[in-house]
Amino acid sequence: MTDEKGLKLVSGLVKWFDPSKGYGFILNEEGGADILLHANVLRNFGRSSVADQSRVTVWMQPTQRGLQATEVVSIEPPISDGTAPIADLDNGVIEHLEALPLRPARVKWFDKAKGFGFANIFGHPDDVFLHVEVLRHSGFADLAIGEAIGIRVVEGPRGLMAAQVTSWDRGTEQGASSLADENLGDQVQDIKDFMAHVAE
Repeated sequence: MTDEKGLKLVSGLVKWFDPSKGYGFILNEEGGADILLHANVLRNFGRSSVADQSRVTVWMQPTQRGLQATEVVSIEPPISDGTAPIADLDNGVIEHLEALPLRPARVKWFDKAKGFGFANIFGHPDDVFLHVEVLRHSGFADLAIGEAIGIRVVEGPRGLMAAQVTSWDRGTEQGASSLADENLGDQVQDIKDFMAHVAE
């Protein structure tokens, strides 16, 4: 699709994206030059990063410097073989991921070099472990301190851990209603009463 301003809707795989540089490139599936993806365009979509090999759909516009994405429409994580991204996550978790509640959360800290970090679900003090491979599996390359995200959480061998990370808007859409449905109020309950666990 093309509009009168020269904008064209295209889809392609992320060749690379570097949050520290503030940009990356999308492979142009129609041939020709790669498409520049600037961090500001990605931020307007509610993301600070995108994993290599993620499929993105963007509005693209030719400029004097080449093809540039002007708006991100959708991001799909890299194609997976269906196995869990890390050993601490059972394959059953991955198979039933969409059944787990999606919680709005904020990144406490994340160190890509170390390969992990932590987030907190809104209204709950417990730290949730974030592994870099779960991020990549979810279509993210990195996370910034304070970044708002949505997470699906399971009880891992060493405590609470994210099984999936999503953009903030998805977490707020589903998380607020699911927390309200559980009627937590001011009650102090064991974390296992309201966190998701995979059905056998």
